[in-house]
Amino acid sequence: MATVLYPGSFDPFHNGHRELVETAAYLFGQVYVAAIRNPQKSGGLFELEERKEMIRDSLLHLDNVKVISMKDLVTRVAKEVGADFIIKGLRAVVDFENEMAQAQTNLAVSGVHTLFLPSASANSYIASKFIRDIARFGGDVSSMVPEPVAIMLKTKMAKEVPE
Repeated sequence: MATVLYPGSFDPFHNGHRELVETAAYLFGQVYVAAIRNPQKSGGLFELEERKEMIRDSLLHLDNVKVISMKDLVTRVAKEVGADFIIKGLRAVVDFENEMAQAQTNLAVSGVHTLFLPSASANSYIASKFIRDIARFGGDVSSMVPEPVAIMLKTKMAKEVPE
């Protein structure tokens, strides 16, 4: 069975991410979920180790998933873990353009193909940036994130007060 790498900032990990990992775990023999610090996004809400913890705690029911963090090129990490493919989720048409350009670049520099997995319509509206904003102002995001993430968000937000 194939091994795949699912990279992302996962800040925070949400039900759309979990759905994609569950689908990948069903389709492939081994799934590596790699939390990254995305230099194109401003500072994160959670540190890499916190993200790894929330992802790991959210995926305990899947025995063919490993959670790692990375600070290197996705293509190098794919090679290191022996990934046959990189997987990326698509929520809407707007995601496709950017993800396709990244996939073509990754293929050109490494020979590693990217597979796109669509989000189910029930999770297609969920985005980490919306979850962060809602949680910062005391909103309930429990329907959008796995329980371990909801707990970590409450703890984190209790320490931060919006200005």
